[in-house]
Amino acid sequence: MNVEVRPLYANVYLLSTPAGRLLVDSGALSHAPRFARLLRAFRPDALLLTHAHVDHAGNAFLAARAGVPVLAHPLEHPALLGRSHDLPYPAGFPGLGRVISRAHPKLRSMQDALPGQDVLGWRVVHLPGHTPGQVGLLRDGVLIAGDAVVGGADGAHLPRAAYNHDHAQALSTLRGLLDLDLREVWPGHGGRLTPEQLRARAERDG
Repeated sequence: MNVEVRPLYANVYLLSTPAGRLLVDSGALSHAPRFARLLRAFRPDALLLTHAHVDHAGNAFLAARAGVPVLAHPLEHPALLGRSHDLPYPAGFPGLGRVISRAHPKLRSMQDALPGQDVLGWRVVHLPGHTPGQVGLLRDGVLIAGDAVVGGADGAHLPRAAYNHDHAQALSTLRGLLDLDLREVWPGHGGRLTPEQLRARAERDG
């Protein structure tokens, strides 16, 4: 198993296993040229989107155009397909969030990523709170966590409450990660985290 990360505003993960090559998230639209080059170089068998926010899914349309299957939890499909435009940022400006969402290219079709499903050797886990259908991927104690947790200079954090669909649920999801037999966590923003850093944040946030 090999894990590489490319920061395209949000982290984009390149996962290589004997089962195939998997991209996790596609980064922000402002990084489209870099993502296009990554697609050509990595040649993924699939792209899994942890959730529908535009900083994670902004370039998914490029993968779809290249014939790469795009997977996400069914609860994320409406936003990814352009049927819903509820975007929580900029915080406090839902009208502007809808404009930003509508300005992003959308997908024409999706495949499901369901909890417990195997995707090229990785197990899908449901990590709701930041969005209702956020998912991560788990393999051999390594969790690709989306925005269930973010990394900072002083350890693990939750996204700001204004950016979470359900902040209480996001905290519950963070606590639930402590029950997994993890050895490292790769977040949607920031660097690699340890289980001890997750535990410290969960205890701090109560």
